[in-house]
Amino acid sequence: MTIMKKLESLQSALDARNNEFVEYQINIDNYTRAIDKINAEHQNNPAMIEFRDRLADMLESNKIEQLKSMIIRDVIADQLNEMEAP
Repeated sequence: MTIMKKLESLQSALDARNNEFVEYQINIDNYTRAIDKINAEHQNNPAMIEFRDRLADMLESNKIEQLKSMIIRDVIADQLNEMEAP
């Protein structure tokens, strides 16, 4: 693999990880707001409490996946910096 090709591939991967990070953050924000809304407006509805509990599980899962994505993003960025350094 040529250096230029590797640089292009890493840049593309970095862009994808940045987008992935944003998508996880949107999910995290949405789940947090939905949980708050259910707690405030539907605390006596068993179906909504069950839904809230599933959202809480999804929230934690998205936080973990976002952290994994950040680690890989940072590793890609480090490689790009190394390649671009004189």
